[in-house]
Amino acid sequence: MMRMICPLVTVPLMAAAALAVAGGAGGDPGAKAETPAKERDGLPLVFHEDFKDGEKAMARFQFLDPTDWKITKDGDRTVLALFKRPTEDSAGKPPVRRPFGQALIKDLYVGPFVMEVKLRSTIKPYGHQDLCLFFGQVDVSHGYYAHLGREPDPNAGNVFIVNGSPRKNLLPALPKERGVPWTDGWHTARVVRGEDGTTEVFFDGKSWIKLTDNTFPVGRVGVGSFDDTGNFAAINVWGKKAEKARGARGRGKGNESEVAVSYL
Repeated sequence: MMRMICPLVTVPLMAAAALAVAGGAGGDPGAKAETPAKERDGLPLVFHEDFKDGEKAMARFQFLDPTDWKITKDGDRTVLALFKRPTEDSAGKPPVRRPFGQALIKDLYVGPFVMEVKLRSTIKPYGHQDLCLFFGQVDVSHGYYAHLGREPDPNAGNVFIVNGSPRKNLLPALPKERGVPWTDGWHTARVVRGEDGTTEVFFDGKSWIKLTDNTFPVGRVGVGSFDDTGNFAAINVWGKKAEKARGARGRGKGNESEVAVSYL
């Protein structure tokens, strides 16, 4: 399968961080939940969760380790919290190197989609401080994730593919100044994925990274972290529903990825 990688030309994110601190683009969503649009980028709303229903809301997700997660209060808002730092052991010792904290939406497979998440990092700042957005997830050893890392390097601050082997960055390591400017406040992250595998990740309304890879055209979506903690206040997904992806295999000569795609 041919894979194209498109370099990104983007705007620095520090201005977005300043807005977040001031309650701007990434400010506290507050106690009042926002009603998402019924359509976005020509795609219908297929999932909305603001966690106001507590444990009932939590039941809509599948976790690598449910004991790492809980429904709790963050100020006046009810949130899904990854409150314990996930580990390889807590994640059930995945067969390949990949994030340990993961909450995937149950029974939802999409091709083209837009996922927007209100999120807040709750870990003390350090180089690999992160939260993750998962997409194209076929199984624990196959899928993508956007690692929203503070300081990019070959293992952080990129979009990664897990394809039957340890996670691999899809773009060369970004310069450190292109890292995600986490603050103590709330932020908005968004993944937009097209039919051809073109994927763009936004942070507080600013384009952060863009590339094209269609190894897994259909899969599940969700949130989490490689090994940090964080809170999620709202998750909205607009997309083209599909049947469960089948037949994922490793990429390479004589072993190209083959994923059956069937839209509903």
